[in-house]
Amino acid sequence: MPEARAKKGAAGDGAAGKPAAEGPGGGAGAARPRRRQARGEARIAQLLNAAATIFGANGYTASSTNAIAREAGVSPGTLYQFFPNKEAIAVKLGDQLLLRWRDTYGAAFTPSHIELPLDRMLDAILDPLIAFNCENPAFFVLMHGSEIPGRITEAHDTLHVTMLSRVEEVLAGYLPETPAAQLHRVAEMTFMVFKAGLDLVLANEGDERAAYIRELKTAMYRYLDPLIGDDAPDLAPQARQSPTL
Repeated sequence: MPEARAKKGAAGDGAAGKPAAEGPGGGAGAARPRRRQARGEARIAQLLNAAATIFGANGYTASSTNAIAREAGVSPGTLYQFFPNKEAIAVKLGDQLLLRWRDTYGAAFTPSHIELPLDRMLDAILDPLIAFNCENPAFFVLMHGSEIPGRITEAHDTLHVTMLSRVEEVLAGYLPETPAAQLHRVAEMTFMVFKAGLDLVLANEGDERAAYIRELKTAMYRYLDPLIGDDAPDLAPQARQSPTL
């Protein structure tokens, strides 16, 4: 009996000597949730990267959650642990791409660019915008597809208005005395020429894509040069206005 009690005491002493498992807020107990969160975030990023590839290659409508899971190298069941459907994936990916796009055009439309000659100003603004769209084909798909979730469409409409206002700001720096209505028309025409040209740029690759980028810049230059080129400020205001058709 004394021997049994001694063993029991020794066992108790050993248990007492071990560090107690720490609860929430510290030690191993807190580390485990953080590791699980980090793994979850990594898995979400993996699925979104796969979705970007699938959407960019197939379009939104023709893409499926099975294809996204296959591209990510996980089972469909794993995908559904993080996203209930394809729409949820598209919305999350669209939010991320929109955030990056805002950073891109925010850096492109800087006030200092109005101090540049027209051709260099076009390069400074258009090059990063075109590069972003070429590097992220899923962005164009999610912003322009006919079957895109409504939340993305609303965000795109807001983006359109914001970018148009930035174009107006740049043009106003070159044309400070132009009436607001005319400035808005010029800005909207400029923006629409860019969007139409971007369609052609993204539809081609390699040397042909480079050729369409040059054509896009040429078209925009020839439209804007009579208005804001080096000689334009010397023209009378009525000479810069479009003729009545």
